[in-house]
Amino acid sequence: MREIDGQKLDALAGRLIGDIGACVTGALVVLGDRLELYKAMADGEPVTAGELAAKTGYKERYLREWLSAQAAADYMQYDEATDSFSLTPEQATAFSQEDSPAFFAGAFEVVQSMWLDEPKIADAFRTGRGVGWHEHSNCLFRGTERFFRPGYNANIVSGWIPALDGVRERLEAGASVADVGCGHGASTILMAKAYPKSRFTGFDYHAPSIARARESAEEEGVADRVKFEQASAKDFPARGYDLVAMFDCLHDMGDPVGAGRHVKEALGKDGVWMIVEPFANDKLSDNLNPIGRIYYGASTMVCTPASLSQEVGLGLGAQAGELRLRKVALDAGFSRFRKATETPVNMVFEARP
Repeated sequence: MREIDGQKLDALAGRLIGDIGACVTGALVVLGDRLELYKAMADGEPVTAGELAAKTGYKERYLREWLSAQAAADYMQYDEATDSFSLTPEQATAFSQEDSPAFFAGAFEVVQSMWLDEPKIADAFRTGRGVGWHEHSNCLFRGTERFFRPGYNANIVSGWIPALDGVRERLEAGASVADVGCGHGASTILMAKAYPKSRFTGFDYHAPSIARARESAEEEGVADRVKFEQASAKDFPARGYDLVAMFDCLHDMGDPVGAGRHVKEALGKDGVWMIVEPFANDKLSDNLNPIGRIYYGASTMVCTPASLSQEVGLGLGAQAGELRLRKVALDAGFSRFRKATETPVNMVFEARP
């Protein structure tokens, strides 16, 4: 046996205890979100377990344990003198305000899907086959939309589109836009609300997501200028678009080069391909950080299996980095490719024929 360093083992055990606590608390976040407990406490007023039971109709004994766990996780405050619990403004923002850039409840739904679908991924490890997006639990689809939407609200109109040469002006004047891999349509609807003179079509191969996107367009009052159609990235109709956008989905595709070739054919004169991808450095060693930890984990459980389930199965993964994405665009026939802007969690690229 190799010699064990007791101090290093103790340090690792300490980190593992913290990680187990995070995993357990994640399930309680999903529970509190589902039961709208955070929203019931969003005003910041201290409540006892009994008062929250009266307010929500749930059973006090269950609420007492949930509240105690939240306080132990430092996700809410506990006042021993009054035996009451409360959310700070920051905690309320993170757990109850869906459009806040710091909203995290949706992310925990994505994590929930990873636990539920782990047996499918384990089988894929043995067989080498992929696991398609449509084969995952429904909480992945809902959680992904809720996780990405706050970031899109904060960045697409204010920063990402203005970073593309001349694109904002074309959208303001009236342009034709395809949002490929649109999911539930959060990005498509956001752009449609910001640029009423333009027309938008969201495409996704996943029929239930397209159905939900259509409902959202009606709810948001933009159905007059937004359409959603079921189609893949390699067969959506080529209609001479001014802009083709792909938000956080190119790395999930089995044949991203083939998808890029189709985008090139679908663009009109002076059209632009906008590619938004998870932030990643080109070297693995530069991604060994908290963001990389999340993205590599999601890539193992969702992104890479999705790519490997499709033709070609390139398996870019969620940490592809700029150099590999540049190669995809150039291999697809684009002659110009640049990083337009970035955030701590995303990179935005502009590709032109």
